[in-house]
Amino acid sequence: MAKTVDYVWTGTKRGQKVSGELSGESAPALKTQLRRQGIAVRSFKKKPQPLFSQGKKITPADIAVFTRQMATMLRAGVPLVQGLGMVVEGLSHPRLAKIISAVQDEVASGTAFAAALRQHPQQFDDLYCSLIEAGEQTGALETLLDRVATYKEKAEALKKKVKKAMIYPIAVLVVAAICTGVLLVKVVPQFAETFASFDAELPAFTQMVLRISESMQATWYLYLVAIAGLIFLHRRLYRSAPKYIGLFDANVLKMPVIGDILYKGVLARFSRTLSTTFAAGVPLVEALGNVAGAAGNLVYARAIERVREEITGGSTLNNAMRGTGLFPPLAVQMTAIGEESGALDDMLDRVASHYEAEVDNAVDGLTALLEPVIMSVLAVLIGGILVAMYLPIFQLGSVV
Repeated sequence: MAKTVDYVWTGTKRGQKVSGELSGESAPALKTQLRRQGIAVRSFKKKPQPLFSQGKKITPADIAVFTRQMATMLRAGVPLVQGLGMVVEGLSHPRLAKIISAVQDEVASGTAFAAALRQHPQQFDDLYCSLIEAGEQTGALETLLDRVATYKEKAEALKKKVKKAMIYPIAVLVVAAICTGVLLVKVVPQFAETFASFDAELPAFTQMVLRISESMQATWYLYLVAIAGLIFLHRRLYRSAPKYIGLFDANVLKMPVIGDILYKGVLARFSRTLSTTFAAGVPLVEALGNVAGAAGNLVYARAIERVREEITGGSTLNNAMRGTGLFPPLAVQMTAIGEESGALDDMLDRVASHYEAEVDNAVDGLTALLEPVIMSVLAVLIGGILVAMYLPIFQLGSVV
């Protein structure tokens, strides 16, 4: 897929000088768009990029807000082009405002809304554009925009819950590691100088802490380089090595507590995405292709692809899901009920709501469980170092 490029242009319209910016994949197509608007183009070139700052990143949450605003506009009877203009005026995000303005120009020149959005694939993925296209084809764009907005909002809420479950313990452990490192590198050496004047053998626990401190003082930078290298290597491999991605995604689902939250998150995302696409009128086989891309876990993405292949061969959705061995009985049974009753989208929506609630409860439970555990870990690490440092002083006092 071609990359979207920002251009700046100048020209004349009805004898007056005009200028502006456009984003698109093809410079000739953008020039044609300007000519259709009665603009004689004189200068058309790529917009210079800042050396260090790329501006505020457009997040999925920003797209969710835009979608909700557009759904509200169309439901109120505002025409599409006018609604896009009103949304642009109210956006506080300059990059997103520029993109929506370009979409508005495309739609005003006769391009379909979904086709205009497809020119910005980094912000509007295939799933999003397919749902908008289905809404345009069925004449129910405002309904589809409302469903897409709800889908994006719930997907973002689920993502935040899962991130909370992952980030909270990691952040506290990082703080604990930093505090421990500072004590070993800066505080313990001060005690070591004092102990050097003692004419007595130090306790074994104190000697162990001193040896760790000496090692940290000599090689602390190597630890930092190793940690940074591992993080960099993981990110690099996770972007480009399918075998590593599959191995990592499979193992992360087996982690205690965290794995269960991620597992339920994947099931909620699968059910919510399939419910939204199927309700939009997208054929099941095509919808499963979009769902596989939005699974968020390679193990389940491959399983969904197998489900898609079996359905293409004539199997039912619930039997194909059961055959993978990765979907729980509740999800399979609700899917079977939905297929038999002709209300598959409604049943999948209920499955998604169930697992979203499960994730919410699990995250709250994890937070409550981790607080005393983390306090205990901090007490053992920091308290242990302090005890090791004061133990010789206590022994010296008892001898005196």
